[in-house]
This record gives sequence, structure tokens and C-alpha cells, in this order.
Amino acid sequence: MSFPKNFLWGGAVAANQVEGAYDLDGKGLSVTDITTAGSLEKPRMLTYNLDGKLQETPAVPGAGLPKGATGAIDPNAYYPNHVAIDFYHHYKEDIKLFADMGFKTFRTSIAWTRIFPHGDEEKPNQAGLDFYRRVFEECKKYGIEPLVTISHYEDPFYLSEKYNDWQDRAMIDMYVKYAKALFEEYKGLVKYWLTFNEINSALLMLNSFGNDVKDDAAYQHAYQKLHYQFVASARAVKLAHQIDPNYVVGNMICGIVDYPLTPDPKDILLNRHTMEQSIFYCGDAQA
Repeated sequence: MSFPKNFLWGGAVAANQVEGAYDLDGKGLSVTDITTAGSLEKPRMLTYNLDGKLQETPAVPGAGLPKGATGAIDPNAYYPNHVAIDFYHHYKEDIKLFADMGFKTFRTSIAWTRIFPHGDEEKPNQAGLDFYRRVFEECKKYGIEPLVTISHYEDPFYLSEKYNDWQDRAMIDMYVKYAKALFEEYKGLVKYWLTFNEINSALLMLNSFGNDVKDDAAYQHAYQKLHYQFVASARAVKLAHQIDPNYVVGNMICGIVDYPLTPDPKDILLNRHTMEQSIFYCGDAQA
């Protein structure tokens, strides 16, 4: 047995993990931009202005900001994505290193707010489109296939607040418009796409980190978000194939394994149910 000659060995990053330059060349504010690093003693926090005061709240999935608050940057806080490894200015040398390592594919994401700073603009930000074109062209120079995630945990903050973290059907059209801009711009340059990174995380986070399983409101929020994202993903896949029949579009599932607390059949069945809810539900719906 051997791997096919054209097997795509590679590695992966995300825009918010490596790019930095969070406020350059027309980029808008994303939800990640107001999320602090956190530490062993303190969780990651969302920073915001409310009644003229700079405040913070734990970055709990689906919780969002208090009513009337607006996202803000605390000059005394550490936001890891603001600079990161500054891939934005060093992508050429970084991609050369990937090539030296033998990469055949490079998975990265596009920052939605580099393309549509608020998310509801009519036309995309050309500087953002140009940056990713340069990145993909640099990959091609070394024979590296880009694998591009369209949405990777950094919705435009404006949309997230306006539509309460995908709790409004209007988010579907916003996402499809964004995806359409990418499919048209990078036709012939990018072949492989992922619609959402770890789309199942909305449920996985509720089940895996000690959240109260009786919190019906949190699960209602998660399932509503997933419903709209499933529809947005399906529409994007259909659109991609209309724009370029050669496009290959898939989904990304976070496959964290759960284990039962004890050998008791009740625990084993509960564990099975948890994995079905956290992983298979989203995987089945998309596949």
C-alpha cells in the first residue's frame, strides 16, 4: 500500500491565527479582533464599550455582548491575532518555508472583514482581494495547492452584533454574497474550498467544556445558528459549481473523541449520544 502520487500533504493555519495586520488596508473589525488571549487563571474575554466605559465579559460561545454595547479595543489587553506571526507582511518567506518542507497543499482561511469590512457592503474591498491573490499566486509558484476556508471563526463584528451571532436568516445572504465574491475572484487560482471551519463547534463547545446541559437557551441558539449555516453552506456549494464546475467544496468537522466516565451502560450510551450530537449531526447534514 502506498499513497497516490498526487496526494496532498500539507499543513493548515487560519487568517486570524497568523496574519496580524488586523486594522490595515481597509480591514474591518471581526469578532476575533476584540477577543483577548486569556491565561491559565483567566478566560478569554470580549472587550467592549458600554455607557462610555471600557468593559469585558468572558468569551462564551453564543453569549455575545450586553445590550447596547459595542466592540472596542482595550489598549492594555493582549489580543494574540493583532500581530500574530505577521504573515500579512511575511507570507512570501513563510510560503517558501512550506515549500522547503515539502508541502503540496496549504490550508488557510480568508478574513471575511478584509473582503467586506462590515459584511453588508455592496462591493468588496479590493485591497483584501489583492492580498489573497498574492498569497495564492505565491503558493502556485512552488506547486502548492491552496485549500481555502471561507469562514473560520471571524465573522464581521458588525454582522455578529446586528444579527446576534447567526440568529437571523439575513446572515445567509451576507455569507453567500461573500462566498460569491471569492469564487469569482479566484476562479482558476483556487480549486479546493471549505465553507465553514469546524461547523459543529457550536454544539461541541456546549458538550465538551462543562456547560450546563440543561441550558435549553444555549442549545436553541446553537441549533438555530447551525440551521442557517447549513443553508448558507449548501447555497455556497451550489453557487461554486455554477461559477466553476471544477471547484471542489467540502466541509470541516472538529472530530474530538469523547469517552464514557465509567463502564456503566448508561455512561456508554450517554457518550454515544454526545458524539452523535457533537460530531455526526453536522457531518451527516453536510455530507
